[in-house]
Amino acid sequence: MTTTTPEAAIADARERIDALDDRIIGLIQERMAVSAVVQQTRIASGGRRVHLSREMEILARYRDALGKPGTGLAMTLLELCRGRV
Repeated sequence: MTTTTPEAAIADARERIDALDDRIIGLIQERMAVSAVVQQTRIASGGRRVHLSREMEILARYRDALGKPGTGLAMTLLELCRGRV
């Protein structure tokens, strides 16, 4: 029987968190790139860089999935993705 110490369990969990954070950061960077394409295309076709009703949909999606803190997270993502064109 293998016994894991609390310290080892914590270290393992922290490694998993670090790996998840790396993936999350990569996904955010990918989201920023895709958002830049959307903004460039919209501007090139005479539209505005920011589409407020779309941003409201995103805010609602995050709030529905994660509760009130999800709104703050979505706002941060939207801020990261705005104005990169």
